Amino acid sequence: MPSSRKLAKSDFEALSEFRYQLRRFLRFSELAVGKEGLTPQQYLLLLHLKGLPGRESATVGELAERLQILPHGALALVNRCEEAGLITRSEDASDRRQVRIGMTALGETKLRSLAALHRAELESLDGLFRVVDIFGFGDDFNDKGKA
Repeated sequence: MPSSRKLAKSDFEALSEFRYQLRRFLRFSELAVGKEGLTPQQYLLLLHLKGLPGRESATVGELAERLQILPHGALALVNRCEEAGLITRSEDASDRRQVRIGMTALGETKLRSLAALHRAELESLDGLFRVVDIFGFGDDFNDKGKA
């Protein structure tokens, strides 16, 4: 529930600065993945596929959730990634109704290269890429956000 506290100029400044820094990082990412021959969505699919805790494969539904897109959109993205040689599909060993998405060697190579670039960019932004006083943004958030 939003705070009932009136927003001050400093609140808008903090939100604006965060969105500006976030957009600069995302623009860096868009340019970097484009140079590698991928779309931002393809990179994110590979990143989420590799970043799932404890395993190296996922279902289309899981990827849709991680990407915050509809399942049919995730399926179209999976199709494009498969055509590009970035991922593979296989039958789930425990549930034959499910299809598991895994990464190819090409997908792994591209992801590792891009992840290293992203990490270096984030390290270069140390101290700059932050949410200015986010815990002070509304008394309710400060109290409830630490629960």
